[in-house]
Amino acid sequence: MVVFALVPYLALSAALQPLTPIIAKDLHTSLQTMSLGAGLANAGYAVGTVLAVQFAQHLPQRRMMVLYAAVLVVGSVLTAAATSPAMFITGRVLQGLCTSLLLIAAVPPLVLSFGLDRLRETAVIMSMCIFGAVALGPTLGGLQASANAWRPLFWIVAGVSFTAFVLSLLTFEDAPPMDRTAPWAPNVIALAAVGCVSAFYGASQLLTHPFLDARTVVPLIVGLGLIVALIVNQYRSKRPLLTIRTMLSSTIPVAAVTLALFAAAASVAATDLTAALLAPHYSALHVGLLFLPELGGAVLTAFALGIVMKSRAMHYLPLVGMAFLAAGIAVFRIELPPSQALTLIGAGLTGVGLGASVAPALFVAGFSLPSNNLQRVFAIVELLRAVAAFMIAPIFVHFAVTVGGNLTTGTGIALWIGFGLAVAGALIAVLLYALGGARPQTPNLRRFVDMEGPAWYSPPLLARVRGRARGRAPVEDPCPP
Repeated sequence: MVVFALVPYLALSAALQPLTPIIAKDLHTSLQTMSLGAGLANAGYAVGTVLAVQFAQHLPQRRMMVLYAAVLVVGSVLTAAATSPAMFITGRVLQGLCTSLLLIAAVPPLVLSFGLDRLRETAVIMSMCIFGAVALGPTLGGLQASANAWRPLFWIVAGVSFTAFVLSLLTFEDAPPMDRTAPWAPNVIALAAVGCVSAFYGASQLLTHPFLDARTVVPLIVGLGLIVALIVNQYRSKRPLLTIRTMLSSTIPVAAVTLALFAAAASVAATDLTAALLAPHYSALHVGLLFLPELGGAVLTAFALGIVMKSRAMHYLPLVGMAFLAAGIAVFRIELPPSQALTLIGAGLTGVGLGASVAPALFVAGFSLPSNNLQRVFAIVELLRAVAAFMIAPIFVHFAVTVGGNLTTGTGIALWIGFGLAVAGALIAVLLYALGGARPQTPNLRRFVDMEGPAWYSPPLLARVRGRARGRAPVEDPCPP
């Protein structure tokens, strides 16, 4: 049920690049309107992560999950049957919103409900299907674009969404709210909603407006400022909706989230830029097939995650992923536009890099805190990852088009920036481990699944530096495995 709920939006988001001109022509709208629709859908995805936590506090969780799945079906049908831009965009926004609602509502219980014996298999299947859907998206989009059609793919997605709804009914077991005494947080929801919509609106305007145009830069700055204000508000709150203080005051979660954000920004930008550069030289289907090795990388790293999940190597896998990601971007950069051989190699390396960095980093962050915080951890990470992945990509594309005098030169510069992000993300994570005195540990997953505490000890952020500044030794692990 979880896989069928999450795959449709993620696969479509990756498949839309070659299909967007066809959809725009069929709906008699402009590419700028389509860009706005994509931005609003991504904003819906980001806002849904916060809404899901709020609703889980006060409303019956499994009943809400059924409702989310039902609205996802409505959004998918609206998109597939769209006869106007407004109908299409409304459907996409509902898809984005309900996907993140289902992610936060369903994934943490799924990870914990089967117990320790099934934890590894659950992680492998989820990672393989979710990242596999993203990797398969360009090929699906190319296949539909080569047929000069888009509705068949969207109706298939509607069918998958309906299957998720049916499975949510068949697997229904009522579950009470998490904490009815928790305060409602309309200010937090408002900050998230206005901030995300504003930021993604500004990013969507980059298709036809300069970066410093008021229609672009003002919403971007205001939106990002509101998201920062949200984080500060939750950090200082006595009864926060999101466990910002708990996460940002601990070394391993901060390092893991930082690495995941850098990986998301670098990988999405690299894939979009390279595909755009190849589009004039090959058919949409040909370009999609050139990126098919990403799927193999996603499958490979899903099994790698299962192998290392119960060992201290779990800490090293995200760093290995960043190395592969940087290598993939470097291969794309060797020749512009890259040859078919370089594209296949770069896509495979990028697929391994993305699969080995984001999902393992998410688990590393989650294992560092008590499992009853898992929903909130996922919400924080997905909110920030959505901003990093979905908002930076259009900025990179705009940069590639406007800098250097032509698309090829601009893409080359942007790819170097993506390469730098991959390297910087890995180095910052290692530095945070060193400054915090963190060390790779074998996770105590029994303690984690039984809700007795985190799977390993994460020292306070910058513990070694602060300890020396105060003239005392760093904090030691109070609960070794």
